[in-house]
Amino acid sequence: MSISISMLSKIITLTTDFGLQDPYAAEMKAAILNIYPNAIIVDIAHEIAKFNIQMGAYVLASAAPYFPKGTVHIAVVDPGVGTQRRPILIQTTQGFFVGPDNGILVLAAEKQRIKCIHELSNPRFMLPEISRTFHGRDIFAPTAAHLLDGVKPEEFGPEISEAIKPEFLKTTRRNGVIVGEVLHVDGFGNIITNIKEEELGANHLKGTINLELPDYKFKLRFSKAYGETSPREPLALIGSHGFLEIALNQDSAATKFKAKIGDKIKLLL
Repeated sequence: MSISISMLSKIITLTTDFGLQDPYAAEMKAAILNIYPNAIIVDIAHEIAKFNIQMGAYVLASAAPYFPKGTVHIAVVDPGVGTQRRPILIQTTQGFFVGPDNGILVLAAEKQRIKCIHELSNPRFMLPEISRTFHGRDIFAPTAAHLLDGVKPEEFGPEISEAIKPEFLKTTRRNGVIVGEVLHVDGFGNIITNIKEEELGANHLKGTINLELPDYKFKLRFSKAYGETSPREPLALIGSHGFLEIALNQDSAATKFKAKIGDKIKLLL
């Protein structure tokens, strides 16, 4: 079922690596409000690590499911701004995602089932002058505002078959071993992998599991909550966003196990 214009919420979210000391986030909001003054603008995050598309993808995908149907999500972590990378709009069964075609949108969009993808090429729905270094303000913010104002996705530009799906979303499984990577390290030091709950199967969500990180090999108890182990005892669990996590009760697993985003992880089934 498509989302009709009457079903749109008035919410636009922002996820960027702009930080808060510069005017960039405010400029995007100004561009939105000049086109659609009734927009409700929600900041998901502006402290994504600079140029870290993977972190931005995870944060966006974690927050997006909890917004009302018809929400328009803008994500701008865009080291390729001004190059040949495409600006795109993804429509899902639940809402819209606007940003660069560099992988930042796909994890969130696939969770909501993608209906169509359009390249943003119609200058009518951009600011009059397009900076080569700030598409967030000049292309993505106006697109989101025009969506709320009733413009249909197909009016923004031609439909394209698919968006870039980055390597950090992929896992492999062979001979009883799942190979993935560290997708995110949160503020508590929990190591969040890209291995999804459904890849493990119910039989592997009990007892203990064998894991390998670049500098560590260990057998961990599979738990349902962080507090099921003693303080500073390591554990494995499925986190609140459906991914396998390695945690340390009341301490940082990432520090203890010297883990960082992008590290390979092996799960022996």
